[in-house]
Amino acid sequence: MPTKITARYVLGHHQGRHVLLENACVVYSGHTIDYVGHHYTGPVDEERELGDALLMPGLIDLDALTDIDHLILDSWAGPEQAKGHQWSEDYFRHRRADVFTAEERQEIREYALIQLVLHGITTYMPIASEVHSEWAESFEELVGMAETSRRLGLRGYLGPAYRSGVNVVLKNGERSVMFDDDRGREGLSDALRFIDHANELNDPLVSPVLLPCRIETLDIELLKATAAASSERDVLVRLHSLQGLVERELILDWHGVTPLELLEQVGLLNNRLLIPHATYTDRNPAVFDEDRGDLAKLVDSGASIIHCPLTSMRYGSTLDSFGAYKEAGINISLGTDSFPPDLIRGMDAGVQLAKILAGTNDAGDVAGYVDAATLGGAHALRRPDLGRLEPGAQADLVAFSLDDIRDGVHDDPLRTLLLNGTARQTVLSVVAGRTIMADGRIDGVDLQHWRRKGQKLFYKMRHAYSARDSLNRGADELFPPVYARLER
Repeated sequence: MPTKITARYVLGHHQGRHVLLENACVVYSGHTIDYVGHHYTGPVDEERELGDALLMPGLIDLDALTDIDHLILDSWAGPEQAKGHQWSEDYFRHRRADVFTAEERQEIREYALIQLVLHGITTYMPIASEVHSEWAESFEELVGMAETSRRLGLRGYLGPAYRSGVNVVLKNGERSVMFDDDRGREGLSDALRFIDHANELNDPLVSPVLLPCRIETLDIELLKATAAASSERDVLVRLHSLQGLVERELILDWHGVTPLELLEQVGLLNNRLLIPHATYTDRNPAVFDEDRGDLAKLVDSGASIIHCPLTSMRYGSTLDSFGAYKEAGINISLGTDSFPPDLIRGMDAGVQLAKILAGTNDAGDVAGYVDAATLGGAHALRRPDLGRLEPGAQADLVAFSLDDIRDGVHDDPLRTLLLNGTARQTVLSVVAGRTIMADGRIDGVDLQHWRRKGQKLFYKMRHAYSARDSLNRGADELFPPVYARLER
């Protein structure tokens, strides 16, 4: 029997675009939507009235933090201080080790996935820092994560991250990358093994993808092998690239081409590629400040970008600009990439940054950002049944409460939510017809336990930075407080 959910506002879908319905409902049975509109009169097994709330497609986060937050530590440091957050050359050569046990790694994953559920993410592709791992991610680690994800009910696009190189600080104080090509090949082997594992699971909520790390941390043969595997197995590849000047300078020095040209040369630049950030194209003022063809090349390839506006802003960069990329015809999806996994705050940051870059208020494209968090993600995943509320689509939906006086007045609910709210207002999350969170509660999950566990794991991660720092500074020196702390 169907389930019916009614809300003051419903973001439905009609003739290829989102439309807003007031005092409407969504009805679903099994894992698909049956009806979206005002006048459903058929029988239902369960009915939920959300009142003053916005019911919309589940949010799609394609660079979703599945780790303990590190941005709280490293998003404000200057160039010299930031070197202490990287591996030292000595640590790479002689002392690299896992900070966490295998059990703790699984606890970190569960803590992070719970955060995604609480923030209205229904579909995700994970990102985790490798700085506190001996190398990258193992097959076994992702097998465990897939089981946790299935238990919580999220829709995951998963695979172990792999690399053949690590960003390091050399003895002379310069930043570079040091390589261990054998570890890269082992990582790709684990990734291919996970593809087979995911296919054997035959669970529609677990889809295998290839998740190599950053473009400058993959040797040329590993890049080519990744492209070949993607083509042979028809799986998506997400590769962080076009995201920094250091990356660009290294690629130019090693290969004599830009990162975008390298993607094309190795066979990765196609419609199976997802590029997180993509901020440093030729039109970026730090590069050329004029479009010399990069955007057209991205459009022609069919690749999607994953825009992470809140995280980019916190590290001092942004997409220049959302409007230009959209107008060029590039498919834009969204990611959080750090804590909090809050795409509402991310969309608001992106809208405001767009105004600053353009120098005009009407550059704040709320609809464009909402589309990116839903339809853009679905397009990147090649899943036209995601990212929309319409009959036949997957019953992936999320509701945000707008009934608190602190939410302010209502004009357009999406503007109200972005300007005045956060994803902490999530009151309902449904994936493939299963309610995975309601009223801030997740069945079988003790949130206070995980709050304490997360803090304990964070302290262990923070302390471990000292062993990697080339100057062996203590954590309190690497991460000083905003104000000096007086001893009792």
